[in-house]
Amino acid sequence: MPLPHRARPVRVLTDLFGGTRVRQAALVLAGAGLVGAAAQVAVPVPGSPVPVTGQTFAVLLAGAALGPRRGAASMLLYLGAGTLGVPWFAGGATGFRAATFGYLVGFVLAAALVGWLAARGGDRRPLRTAGTMAAGIILIYLTGAAWLVAGLGLAPSAVIAVGVVPFIPGDILKAVLAMGLLPATWRLAGRFTGRQP
Repeated sequence: MPLPHRARPVRVLTDLFGGTRVRQAALVLAGAGLVGAAAQVAVPVPGSPVPVTGQTFAVLLAGAALGPRRGAASMLLYLGAGTLGVPWFAGGATGFRAATFGYLVGFVLAAALVGWLAARGGDRRPLRTAGTMAAGIILIYLTGAAWLVAGLGLAPSAVIAVGVVPFIPGDILKAVLAMGLLPATWRLAGRFTGRQP
C-alpha cells in the first residue's frame, strides 16, 4: 500500500501554489522583472547620486514571497542582467552604476534576509511584517551607505545626509503598505488554494 502523499510545507507565499522547477525558475524571473519595473518609477533627489524608486518595495515583496534562496537568486539575476545590459536599473539605466552599486548588492542580501524571516512567519501579521520590512530596509541602507563611503570616498555624515535620510519617509510608507498587503495576501491565498500556513 503506497504511503500517503505529504504536501510540501508552506513557508512562504509561493509555497502555497507548489510547482515544478520550471515554475520556480519563472518565479525567480518574475521577481527580478518586478524589481526592474519598479525601478522605472525613479525620482531624482537633489544633491544625492541615488534616486527614490519603487525598487525597495519590490525587493522586500519578492523576498517575502519567494523565500531566502529564490529571493536572493531573483535579485542576483536582476543585478547581473542589469550590469550586462538589460535596461532595468533606475530610470532605464544599465551597466555598472558606481553610486548605486552598494544598494543593488543590498537588494540581494535584503531579499535573503526578508525571505528567511518570512519563512518563519515574519510576514503573516502586521507588526511582524513591519519588523521584517524594517530589517530589510536597514540592511539595504547599510550596504548602500558603506559603498558610498568606501567606493566613492564620501564622508559618513554626507552619506547619511544624501544616501539615507531622503529615503526614510518613503521607506516607512512602503513598510506600512506591506503591513497590510502581505498578511491580507496570506489570508486570500489560503482561501483560494485551500492550504493554510
